[in-house]
Amino acid sequence: MILFRSAFRVWPAAAVVAAASVCFAGTGSRRAPQGAASLPPVLQAMQDELQRSVDAYGKADPPSYFISYTLSDLDSAEVSGSNGALLSSDETRDRWLEVQTRVGSYQLDNTHKIEGREPAWTSPGTEATLDDDVSLLHREIWRETDRQYRAAVQAYIGAQTSNEVQAQSAEQGAPDFSHEDPHVSIGEPVGFHLDRQPWEQKVREYTAAFSASPAVLNSIVTFTARSANQYFVDSDGSRLAFGQIRYRLELFVQSKAPDGMDLQRYANFDWVDPSKEPTDAAVLDQVRILTQQIVALQQAPLVEPFAGPTLLTGRAAAVFFHEVLGHRLEGFRQKDVSEGQTFTSKINQQILPDFITVRDDPTTNDVNGQVLLGYYPFDDEGVPAQNVILVDHGILKNFLMGRSPLVNFPHSNGHGRRQLGYQPIARMGNTIVESSKTMSNAALRQLFIEEIRKQGKPFGLLIDDIAGGFTFTGRAQPQAFQVQPLIVYKVFPDGRPDEMVRGVNIVGTPLISITKIIATGDTPEVFNGYCGAESGSVPVSAVAPEILISEMEVSKKEASTDTPPILPPPAHDPLAKVKQ
Repeated sequence: MILFRSAFRVWPAAAVVAAASVCFAGTGSRRAPQGAASLPPVLQAMQDELQRSVDAYGKADPPSYFISYTLSDLDSAEVSGSNGALLSSDETRDRWLEVQTRVGSYQLDNTHKIEGREPAWTSPGTEATLDDDVSLLHREIWRETDRQYRAAVQAYIGAQTSNEVQAQSAEQGAPDFSHEDPHVSIGEPVGFHLDRQPWEQKVREYTAAFSASPAVLNSIVTFTARSANQYFVDSDGSRLAFGQIRYRLELFVQSKAPDGMDLQRYANFDWVDPSKEPTDAAVLDQVRILTQQIVALQQAPLVEPFAGPTLLTGRAAAVFFHEVLGHRLEGFRQKDVSEGQTFTSKINQQILPDFITVRDDPTTNDVNGQVLLGYYPFDDEGVPAQNVILVDHGILKNFLMGRSPLVNFPHSNGHGRRQLGYQPIARMGNTIVESSKTMSNAALRQLFIEEIRKQGKPFGLLIDDIAGGFTFTGRAQPQAFQVQPLIVYKVFPDGRPDEMVRGVNIVGTPLISITKIIATGDTPEVFNGYCGAESGSVPVSAVAPEILISEMEVSKKEASTDTPPILPPPAHDPLAKVKQ
């Protein structure tokens, strides 16, 4: 199995996941009624060229039984600052054309995985002209279709041979592609108008506020505005035009402990309505909190490996479920014999406590007014997003499905997703954990302390924030996960104040860890981020209440051997000030 990145991105890079198994105005999106007759010129050109290709390649030998075209039109602006100064400020626009030609049949086609050969996750695509030149777009589609058809023919020949000489498991015998109903939805294009100058000043001010503390080695603040308009047609009859706008502000601060351990804190603000951008006061308050936490982490002691009662706040629990459960319920993993297939045969069996329900709902765009990054109207295979009940009161009911069907799950449920340049596979959107055994967070903490006493442990661990993590899902590696906490406290049963500690990772195996949940809080919390896996980095959200786990294991975190700088920062060095 290949190495991939998973979970939630933290600046500057996504948390690693290994497969064994982050001053302006804008316009909103409006969708035309289903079946709207008027097509944008770009979509009309795609439709016309599609019909020409279907007529030709459908009669070729071997024939192409399915063709789709996707044109993604992206605008982005980014302003980044560090330590009180501007790092960069720019705007870019890109267009990306993807052509999919499937040769063979729904049962067996050119995408069929050949054992012993890793699949090519990169997408059949190419850069497209930024001009709305219909004749040139026709030409680009024509060239790319011919190139992809020829490549598909070669792959199909290999798939036929492999299918004849290699044994196929039941799941491998499932069709390579699913039949889906066509959809027509034409929305108006979205876009934003941005004056970057105010944001250039803001990132200077925010990072300068970080630098006011001598504990801070480095700080980076990045503001990003992105609009994405997607046009999609396929030979089944789907015609889609829709767009989304996202705004994000990321705060990142670095420091070092006296023993050399790297310390970092991260926070982000996400919004889609320009009027909902965070105020300076809100951002500077978050800067203050992150700085205080960095100072506390410098002074915090290391904690030794431990197994015992653990309380996860809502944000931490959200990441925990994403890593431990979510990736293992992605449909394509049930089909691949190189995968561990932890839950493949457990449909209608209990895998969680009976008070836990888990669903993935990319049709929901916010929870209690907080934006969910995993929202989208249609997935990257042209299927409408759907709310999918994965686990119903502890019983496994479904998998996340794209258009790669399973024996008992013949259809997509709108979760075929990808980053540009990758092929869509089943991925999470908004993973939502719900509980019927709730109590106030205060009552849950008291139950936590009682559990520590019951087990005779000297303390329990409170996990307050998590950066991300990685999980092994492949058969060749241990079926294990590692989650990377950022803020951890020892909680004592004798009433002593909580003690911040550092240097731990949550580790474990999924079948055991998820069954040890005792109870939950009653207040859902949101974690927004970017999840990296085989189909690239996609925006996701996870929502969960606080959860109490009777036993969780933590191990020592990898540590740097570099000590902190010998001199303090110049602005905090009395001798340096005298010389100025």
